[in-house]
Amino acid sequence: MSTPDFFRARLDGMVDPRHPLVVLTGRLPWAQIEQVLVPRFERKARTPGTVTTQDMLGEYAVEFGGGIGSGGRPRLPIRLMASLLYLKNSFNLSDEELVARWSENVVWQFFSGMAYYEPRLPCDATQIGRFRTALGEEGLEQLLKFTIQTAVEIKAIKPADLERVIVDSTVQEKAIAHPVDSRLLEIARYKVVKAAKAAGIALKQTFAAEGKELRRKAGGYAHAKQFKRLKKVVKRQRTILGVVIREVQRKQGAQAQAIAAGGAADKEPAGATALGALQTLLERAERIRTQQRHDKNKLYALHAPEVECIGKGKARKPYEFGVKVSLAVTHKQGLMVGARTFPGNPFDGHTLAQQLEQTTNLLQDLGRKPKQAIVDLGYRGVDADNPGVEIIHRGKYKTLTALQRRWLKRRQAIEPMIGHTKSDHRMDRCWLKGALGDALHAISCAAGYNIRWLMRAIEAQATKAAKAAFLALSKPALYGLNSAMAALIALRDALSLVRIAGRASLGLSLPTLPARVSVGWR
Repeated sequence: MSTPDFFRARLDGMVDPRHPLVVLTGRLPWAQIEQVLVPRFERKARTPGTVTTQDMLGEYAVEFGGGIGSGGRPRLPIRLMASLLYLKNSFNLSDEELVARWSENVVWQFFSGMAYYEPRLPCDATQIGRFRTALGEEGLEQLLKFTIQTAVEIKAIKPADLERVIVDSTVQEKAIAHPVDSRLLEIARYKVVKAAKAAGIALKQTFAAEGKELRRKAGGYAHAKQFKRLKKVVKRQRTILGVVIREVQRKQGAQAQAIAAGGAADKEPAGATALGALQTLLERAERIRTQQRHDKNKLYALHAPEVECIGKGKARKPYEFGVKVSLAVTHKQGLMVGARTFPGNPFDGHTLAQQLEQTTNLLQDLGRKPKQAIVDLGYRGVDADNPGVEIIHRGKYKTLTALQRRWLKRRQAIEPMIGHTKSDHRMDRCWLKGALGDALHAISCAAGYNIRWLMRAIEAQATKAAKAAFLALSKPALYGLNSAMAALIALRDALSLVRIAGRASLGLSLPTLPARVSVGWR
């Protein structure tokens, strides 16, 4: 095989062509993926600036800096970055682990469109997160849609099977520590003091030593179940946080008045965003200081205000801190055809219309849309909100037909799929920032689940084809073996008749054959 570089071997000669991921490489529509995603990374035209100048004829305006700039480093290939997103959630890896393993795995490099082995990192790990953010929710839905289309093209699923789905909800937990009052109050005090220092505000007292000691006492009292002492410690922590917040606000106001009067601040802020970050922290710290046990919309993490406390009735985990996620899978094969986050912890039934809308958008290029939705009792009473979709749940059991009752028996099939999505595809903990990060993470997990589903489907098809080929090749041999057995059985019967006849007429003794002729195969 001729190569541009004599000393480099091509990847297509190094990988096993029967590997499921190698087979999937040739089945995914990479050209369409690049065509859909490229417009999101085109350079944008900049608004030109205007400056006034003059010459001998007078003043006139000159524009500068407009048009599409050509500066900057060339972008990485779209296929490379899209394949990295697929592989990350398919094999449950962090960004750092992903780029490290990619540099060692020839199959992954072949999947990413590389022609030759590259013993280096494909990109910096942080570029994967920026690429994911640039794609947005719609871009990741396109990646999920192409996995569904590939499943139909390789005939792993029939298009008609996409019209019947199972829908259920779960909680995608956020990467935060378990919220405890004493810990939240101490972190809020520490962050406010640090932000005030960055904004150029010098505090009279920061309560650093006392705050550390109070946090230690709170942990000891909680462990010993000494709740009266714990309550006293938490009260003191609230007082300290309030003192710090009010001092920062006073000095911030005095600093603003000095600047308005033409003076200067005592100390310049460390950055352009320092004052804005301080104001945000002050608002969140005040929420933590004033919130009580039974309040609504509490703050559970200083860095993640979007986190909600959700109870799903689990004995092992009464409360989960994250966001509600709705998943839709096909009824028969279990292919993921929808994943969407719902901030605010809405009632399950109120999420069904939006989930079916997303599934319809993902299936529109295949000319299909969901017609039956098998759900649990949490989705009762929403038939009027979903016209054209037959909602099947246990509450309608007496009015269901025999076929619908058989469909309902597979409703719980989505539960292990949710478990695999969490344990094998990273949905158990979301490390991405903000509500947008929650939405992107849920769709990425669904796309990773579908990639592994496609790999299993390719393996099953290969096993089925090998079995059919074996039977086709061995059928003549089996036919000949059966004929030989029939001839031996006939010979045995003939000798038995001769023996019986000989004894009756001549009184001769013939050798006795065994009752069963063994031919070495059963």
